[in-house]
Amino acid sequence: MNIKFRLILMNFMQFFVWGAWLLTIGAYWFQNKHWSGAQFGAIFSTMGISSIFMPAITGIISDRFINAEKLYGIMHILGALTLFSLPLVTNPSTFFWVILLNMMFYMPTLSLSITVSYSALKSNNIDVVKDFPPIRIWGTIGFIAALWTVSLTHSEISANQFYIAGAVALILGLYSFTLPKCPPLSAKTEKKSFASSLGLNAFALFKDPKFVIFFAFSMLLGAALQLTNAYGDTFIHDFAKVPVYKDSIAVKYPAIIMSISQISETLFILAIPFFLRKFGIKYVMLFSMLAWVLRFGLFAFGDPAGGLWMIVLSCIVYGMAFDFFNISGSLFVETQAAPEIRGSAQGLFMMMVNGFGAFFGSRISGIVIDKFFTHADQSKDWHGIWLSFAGYALVIAIIFPFAFRYRHNAALKHAIKHA
Repeated sequence: MNIKFRLILMNFMQFFVWGAWLLTIGAYWFQNKHWSGAQFGAIFSTMGISSIFMPAITGIISDRFINAEKLYGIMHILGALTLFSLPLVTNPSTFFWVILLNMMFYMPTLSLSITVSYSALKSNNIDVVKDFPPIRIWGTIGFIAALWTVSLTHSEISANQFYIAGAVALILGLYSFTLPKCPPLSAKTEKKSFASSLGLNAFALFKDPKFVIFFAFSMLLGAALQLTNAYGDTFIHDFAKVPVYKDSIAVKYPAIIMSISQISETLFILAIPFFLRKFGIKYVMLFSMLAWVLRFGLFAFGDPAGGLWMIVLSCIVYGMAFDFFNISGSLFVETQAAPEIRGSAQGLFMMMVNGFGAFFGSRISGIVIDKFFTHADQSKDWHGIWLSFAGYALVIAIIFPFAFRYRHNAALKHAIKHA
């Protein structure tokens, strides 16, 4: 079997596993279990908690002790077992610990999948820069396919979403053992210090004011990402309680509507080089923040009938909101960090976005929603929720251009030219 096709299959299943429940777990939590918003915020914080330390630990293991593709397979098999266990959980506290365990197995596979892909491509003398992006995009297609599968099988508020995700995770785990070998390189390369292996040397970047500001905004934008992941699908589901909306297409298949966000994401990636060349990295980041304002603001005024266009437009805007900061942010790190710590610096960037940003965003939003936007009958003031999120993003967007004093430099222009 062609190595590119095998990696496409791996990436497809990698994100199918996540997409089968990430955006619909809120519907299961609120519509099926009727648990509280504050407790739900804790569920989404598990991604942040596990992203802070697990990728570094598995990185050390794959660098020194076990083949990356085998470790990748083991993590997915263990993740499948936890997903199969979730439907058996009957209280939110236990659910938190089981989903945390699942995230400890899943989050490291995001980086391990890249390690396995790069190793396989290089061993076959295939250009990683040219050929990996078209392979990776199948991950997003897998995420979309999972959303459609869960929606069309009407599994959005049922435990079936976890069985679907678990089945694919198990298949992927077993499939991983057939992938090209990616052995530890510690015997062939200079042994790194423990601090270096953990990426702790990158913390020296906090001595640089521009990196302090950059990482602070990375954390704040990471929080915004979790808000839309956590509440988007259940927001549309709640319209089913309103007779005039309950039979609308959006209410019947909300995950399909939300999948427009991922479709948009694949398209906006293609526009990034143009925007970077035209406006520079600082303004591309600012466009991302303004896009988050639109994302939340359109949700605040949208509905599944006459306002469906607002929900759809919000999903389209998501592509700019997500891609423009994540891609331009990683490019900023690549061009501004010293070569010897670029890998660690990229890890630190992801830690701030998917780690601390996800943790604080999910925890605080759950508490705020419970305290200020949940009525006595447990119904939610979604208009107020989305407007508050839009206000949060707007404050960030207003402060950012004044706080982040950065000029488009020659190194970045060169990097964009060759992107």
